[in-house]
Amino acid sequence: MASVQLGQHAPAARVILHLSDTHLLGADRLLGNRYDTAQHLRRTLAAAEATGVRPDAVVFTGDLTDLGEPEAYRALRAEVEPWAARLDAPVIWVAGNHDERPALRRELLDGEATEAPVTGVWDLGGLRLIALDSTVPGWHHGDVDAEQLAWLRAELAQPAPLGTILALHHPPLPTHIPFFDVLELRDQPGLADVVRGSDVRSILAGHLHYSTSGTFAGVPVSVAAASCYTMDLARPADEVNGMDAGRSFHLVHVWEHTITHAVVPVVDAEATGHFTPEWTRRMAALSPEERLEAFSRKR
Repeated sequence: MASVQLGQHAPAARVILHLSDTHLLGADRLLGNRYDTAQHLRRTLAAAEATGVRPDAVVFTGDLTDLGEPEAYRALRAEVEPWAARLDAPVIWVAGNHDERPALRRELLDGEATEAPVTGVWDLGGLRLIALDSTVPGWHHGDVDAEQLAWLRAELAQPAPLGTILALHHPPLPTHIPFFDVLELRDQPGLADVVRGSDVRSILAGHLHYSTSGTFAGVPVSVAAASCYTMDLARPADEVNGMDAGRSFHLVHVWEHTITHAVVPVVDAEATGHFTPEWTRRMAALSPEERLEAFSRKR
């Protein structure tokens, strides 16, 4: 019943699942002797599948592994590919600062193990998705070099029917946490010069381990929290550290005139209420006026 229209907006034209920062380790080890990143990934994938959404693409915005180990990429692929096949959705891998380009290319993309940036363009039925590589080999801060910016400008020269979504690891946004200022995306004005005035409608990112949003060059930016662990923002900014809680992913719904980014928590909690598939079917069978009378009027 996901395509039922009960209000003024038709169902979304495209849907994307946006996940980030899986930080897998080889041999199923715990991250920092604390975080079970493999189990947290499995729980996140199960939660995404339980939504019933069949996305047009699944985007992982970087830090796919924690140390760039080949076996960690193989483990990630073994978990994600069968799951994505059930959803009948392509998987788009974006490189993060904890990733190693050669191993990522070889183990996830079946490509040559080189240090070339991991970029790509996907046509999702008229919606163009472009993956950028904001990693700087050997460093944790981000940058998009002149060659990649020139490539992006050339790709954006011809608008796509439903516009373009950019995906990269380092978000082009400020953060109130001092630690992340050191790890920010450099030369943001250079990227803004390419994005501004183009058909880019949304930018997806990760890196921060907490969900946030903003605008960049007039374009909405949506940052997904990590599947491995998140930052405890309920503390003074210079005391923020990781916690084994608060994991989530995003549902990105694309309409002709707007895009929404919904944060979906990954929790084990009981949901209660009277909304069911049967309720939706009954509402769909009524006229708009009957729906207002049946449900919207205050009692």
